Amino acid sequence: MNLVVLGLNYQTAPVAVRERLAFNPDEMNEALSELVALKGVFEAAIVSTCNRTELYCHARDLDTIKYWLANNRQQDVHSITPHLYTYQGSEAARHAYRVACGLDSMVVGETQILGQLKDAERAAREAGTMGTLLNAVFQRAFSTAKDVRTQTKIGAASVSMAAASVRLAERIFPTIAECKVLFIGAGEMIELCATHFAAQSPCKMVVANRTLERGQALAHELGGEAILLSDLPERIHEFDVVVTSTAAPLPIVGKGMIERAIKQRRRRPMFIVDLAVPRDVESEVGLLPDAYLYTVDDLAQVVQEGMASRSAEVTSAEAMVNDKVKEFNTWLASRAMVPTIRDLRDHADRIARGEVQKAQKKLANGEDPLLVIEQLAQQMSNKFLHAPLAALNSAPADEQEALVGLVRRLYRLQDIH
Repeated sequence: MNLVVLGLNYQTAPVAVRERLAFNPDEMNEALSELVALKGVFEAAIVSTCNRTELYCHARDLDTIKYWLANNRQQDVHSITPHLYTYQGSEAARHAYRVACGLDSMVVGETQILGQLKDAERAAREAGTMGTLLNAVFQRAFSTAKDVRTQTKIGAASVSMAAASVRLAERIFPTIAECKVLFIGAGEMIELCATHFAAQSPCKMVVANRTLERGQALAHELGGEAILLSDLPERIHEFDVVVTSTAAPLPIVGKGMIERAIKQRRRRPMFIVDLAVPRDVESEVGLLPDAYLYTVDDLAQVVQEGMASRSAEVTSAEAMVNDKVKEFNTWLASRAMVPTIRDLRDHADRIARGEVQKAQKKLANGEDPLLVIEQLAQQMSNKFLHAPLAALNSAPADEQEALVGLVRRLYRLQDIH
């Protein structure tokens, strides 16, 4: 049962590369089905977030998965290879556990990734690509994350992407309370950002979304207004702060839109945070004067603040992960024994059934029941012991000592004396 992980994240690839290899939810079912249709791939799950794309598989060969990823995302395999990392076996399990605990995140200790892993597990289960091995890995990862959360304070001082966005905005504007804030999208990341900005009591908050109903639900919680994405060209100039995170495959905020907005604002600055992968805002926007564009990669420096205070908690969490990996290895080793255990039980059952049938015939013929029982016990004993006794009697001299020790251990003969 070979567990493999192939992926890239914010440490190995810039956002321009990550967005080309990202999967949106609508693609997931078909992608998973294609993966397990590959020769030598038996189970699959895909984790795709703004900071990482990872393929978790029960598979024989990593190269098969790598070439599939390149072809599926229409990328040259040689161009993406330098950005990829791979893990197998227990190291793959360790990686999954560290991801679930937030130890591999840009924001160490953040909790959003755990929900994203659960989404990936659910998608694989619904697609029928989640089997015994991946189920064990994901469930153990979730359990490890829960233990780390309850037994350490790794998440207590973490600076979330949302909080980092507020911190950056405060470097540009004297106070958020005097700002008008626009949120583009209505998903989990936008909800987190909206909560953090709302705590600063901005003078206006508006949610722009593809469907008005979803936008209105979030806007109602914020005490704000909801608009459609189609309203952006006429409305975006009103806002000092723009935070966007949608699942759109192409940018929805272009350079021309922001150029016109800044002109209408009479050169007053605009702070724009693009948390989407693929990106919602054209990268050229960052070159415009008075437009301050930040992507998820640009937030790295801010979210690393306070890491020193968490170093002891990280050490404790890593130790817990190590213990969980040992437990996984034990489970994996026990799975390797399953076929032999099953065959041994089947062998014993066949002997028992055969001798019982013989005994039943003797009893039906009127033979002495006590004698039949004694013969039954003797025959079963002889047949159970035939193979080990034959192995001992025929063992070469250089194998006898080891074989004797193994037999005495298997039959617990050392406890008899």
